[in-house]
Amino acid sequence: MAKSVENRALKKGAWSPEEDKKLIAYIKRYGIWNWAEMAKPAGLQRSGKSCRLRWVNYLRPGIKHGNFTKEEEETIIDLHEKLGNRWSVIASKLPGRTDNEIKNHWHAHLSKRLKYDLNSLPDMSDAEIDQYSSFETDPPPTNVPNALISESSAATSTNSLPSSSSNPKQ
Repeated sequence: MAKSVENRALKKGAWSPEEDKKLIAYIKRYGIWNWAEMAKPAGLQRSGKSCRLRWVNYLRPGIKHGNFTKEEEETIIDLHEKLGNRWSVIASKLPGRTDNEIKNHWHAHLSKRLKYDLNSLPDMSDAEIDQYSSFETDPPPTNVPNALISESSAATSTNSLPSSSSNPKQ
């Protein structure tokens, strides 16, 4: 069974720059040894899991922040097609990118581009993509004139039913 955590109020929510500095300084001085135990001596009122995720996804040296390049996006699309949602394997092929960042970029941007074949629509903004991605089905077809509907229904109704005066045995 897991060790019980001391009864102390843990901070939740966004990390402050001061907390980031404390975590970075602690890891530089003592290294990473036990995430569950190191938050308190580092002077943080955070859980070990929160510290680990903050380090792995945001503070670790060598992590790229910012927009993905076209080459990175093409690599993600190609690898996702081959590997599926194996984000950590995909991240290993993109140095400096985390699996979490790649997964979020896939779900927020790339999957929608593939779904709506945005290669042919390069000028659409993410807001426009979001608008179209909210459709559950295709938009209705264009209106057909009523005259065409009544003509086609009349033609099918008279041609499809046998007349009462015709007798197939005669």
